[in-house]
Amino acid sequence: MAVSYHLPRPVDPVAHIKMSTNLSHKTPAIRKFTRLGNWVSDFRSKSLNFALSTSLAVSISLSGVGFAVAKVGVNKPELLPKEFTPVIDIAGFLSDGQEKRLAQDIADLEKDTGFKLRVLAQNYPDTPGLAIKDFWEVDDRTIVFVADPTFGNILNFNVGAQVDLDVPRSFWSRLAGKYGNIFYWKDKGEDASIEAAVNAISFCLREPVGSNNCSEVR
Repeated sequence: MAVSYHLPRPVDPVAHIKMSTNLSHKTPAIRKFTRLGNWVSDFRSKSLNFALSTSLAVSISLSGVGFAVAKVGVNKPELLPKEFTPVIDIAGFLSDGQEKRLAQDIADLEKDTGFKLRVLAQNYPDTPGLAIKDFWEVDDRTIVFVADPTFGNILNFNVGAQVDLDVPRSFWSRLAGKYGNIFYWKDKGEDASIEAAVNAISFCLREPVGSNNCSEVR
């Protein structure tokens, strides 16, 4: 089961009436700012969901980049490799040596922590899409890392419920901001962004769970 948001608590009718009354007396500038804030919040929600429609459509994606409004998800199992691998490079960002090294690092991470990191490098719409869910047997302890530069930031993540309990959500946005921004991967290459992200995730997952775990993106 992947991450999902909890429903908001019931609204106090009296407090709601007071809030509505107070808003009605706000100046036009404040009301405009409030509407803008609501639009930004709604856009961010739609942006997160887009990563799912283009890669997994399992649940919620955590990323540091804003996506366009959701498109229809794809399902192309023919793009999957014949044998299991934790790294699928449809886009050709990685050399054979890099791919093998990442696969070994990911295997070691899974052995040490029990968490399953999976990497999909793609250029939408050239992606296996929904097919990777069954191929990788995505579950609560899985992190699906989709490297796709189509919309600017190359780092996108879909995390299982157990991962979400142990890793602060802010970690994923900070990771995407540091190694996924267009200036970084344009300068150093898509492969550098992918390798840096895997290293940072590996370091984070090996830290003891506590109030400050994963507070720094290495």
